[in-house]
Amino acid sequence: MGSPTVYDVAERVGVSIATVSRVYRSPDSVRAETRERVLSAARELGYVPSASARGLASRVTGVLGLCFPDFAEPAAGDAADPQGAELSLYGDEVIRGMERAARRRGYGLLISAAPADRAGESMAEMAGRVDGLALLAQQWPAAELDVVARRLPLVVLAGQRHPGLDRIEVANFDGQLSLTRHLLSDHGFDRLAFLGGPEDSPDAEARFRGFQAALLERGLDLPEQPDTRGDLTVAAGRKAVAELLDRGGPRPQGLVCANDQMAAGALQALAEVSIRVPGEMAVTGFDGIPLGGAVSPSLTTVRQPMGRLGEEAVEMLLARLADSDLPVGSRTLPTVLVRRMSCGCPA
Repeated sequence: MGSPTVYDVAERVGVSIATVSRVYRSPDSVRAETRERVLSAARELGYVPSASARGLASRVTGVLGLCFPDFAEPAAGDAADPQGAELSLYGDEVIRGMERAARRRGYGLLISAAPADRAGESMAEMAGRVDGLALLAQQWPAAELDVVARRLPLVVLAGQRHPGLDRIEVANFDGQLSLTRHLLSDHGFDRLAFLGGPEDSPDAEARFRGFQAALLERGLDLPEQPDTRGDLTVAAGRKAVAELLDRGGPRPQGLVCANDQMAAGALQALAEVSIRVPGEMAVTGFDGIPLGGAVSPSLTTVRQPMGRLGEEAVEMLLARLADSDLPVGSRTLPTVLVRRMSCGCPA
């Protein structure tokens, strides 16, 4: 006896094969009673929907994709950097949000991580296996982007702007402006150092511009570049503190870090040289990952809606699948200032 088919399930329940398909593809579109009857019959028969068969019939896969950089994987000829895995703390939140939203809409989620030197190859491989693709926090080769964008919907998340492609970002500039204003106005600081990310990171650069804008409002000296730069890891934060302290001169009253992981590294480095936080130096981050609430002292930060970033990606991809002629979309999600002990605020 062969494997049970969608026809067997439909016959057992007394519904059309289209209804059985909707139960798996878009469960909310089927009445709860009918949906349960279909699922019960499928369990009894041992039926499992075939994504490959569905794709052959409809030319769709029922799967969305997410490509993101694997900073822990070395480029060709380079040694592995174990600290790179820390960046998954941010990516994991985006993945969870996108997976939840895809599941609610009857889609699966396929994810792919690749080092920067294989970004285009990874994206092209994924494009042949999904209906729509989200690209997270990476510099994607323009030639490959152009080819893939002609085949299926693309949405860029928190990365470089690309003309003609849908994009979702967070309010990096506004969030950093708000945090820096808090340090300047509420705590009275006038010597702050910015621990920046890579120059090719649009998010990190937008945060630095927000920092600059707050200094400009107060009439303070305006730095043209961050005081140090790093790769947004804990190790980079530790290294940045060592560089700043080695320079001598007046110490900054506060360290404004491009993300929470650099801030966590800064806290470690300051503790090792017995500089008290926040008594002698404040430290702040950006992202709002759970790590910020676990370090000591707890980290003042800007919380961005990482899970919602993934959810919005699903909605934008499905809208584009439903109507390919929609105008190019751009969404900016709000951020929230979270005051904790590392800047001197009460617990």
